[in-house]
Order: sequence, then C-alpha cells, then structure tokens
Amino acid sequence: MDEDALEILKRKLRTFTAARDWEQFHSPKNLAMALIAETGELVEHFQWLSERQSEELPRDKLDEIELELADILIYLVRLADKLNIDLVEATHKKLKLNDEKYPADLVHGSAKKYSDY
Repeated sequence: MDEDALEILKRKLRTFTAARDWEQFHSPKNLAMALIAETGELVEHFQWLSERQSEELPRDKLDEIELELADILIYLVRLADKLNIDLVEATHKKLKLNDEKYPADLVHGSAKKYSDY
C-alpha cells in the first residue's frame, strides 16, 4: 500500500468514525484492544490446520479471512492516526532496524532470532 492510499484510507476512517460519533470510543487503549481482538479472530481461521491446509484454503474461507484482515487494518490505521504515527515511515524505520539485526548473509534460510547467532 503506498503512502497516498494509506492517507486516503485514514481520511475515510476519520469521516466514517465522525459520522457515527464513535470518536469518543476510539481511545488508543480501546483501539489497541479491538486490534488484538480482531487478530484473534483471524487466528481462529488457522487454528488446528496443518501447514499445508493453511496454504490451500477454499475461496469461502479466504473471503472470511479477507474481512478479518480488513478489520485489523482499520484498527491499526485508526490507532496510528490517534497517536500521530506515520505507519509508512515507521515501517521503513523498522525494516532498516531489521536489516541491521538480521543481515541476509548471516540469517539466510534460518528462523533463528538475532540474539541466537
């Protein structure tokens, strides 16, 4: 998602929230709790599946997962907006840190944590 798309989404979510007078409920704490709840709903779709099953989901299951991912993005964008965090900038910053912590030549093909090598 490019920066413009994220900005458009942020504005749409602000408008949607304001039209329903939900801003009063969108504290950072509440948004963080809603985010984790939606993430839990996403995980339920994968619970008890084998690795292979999780990679070969039927279309109806993918449609349900798509909506859960949308809910997660909505709460993530709202939370970042409330805290004045630029998600694109923060992601670039985190990728830079991860690049330093996980140099490709040291971790290629390994799932070890940076503290384990």
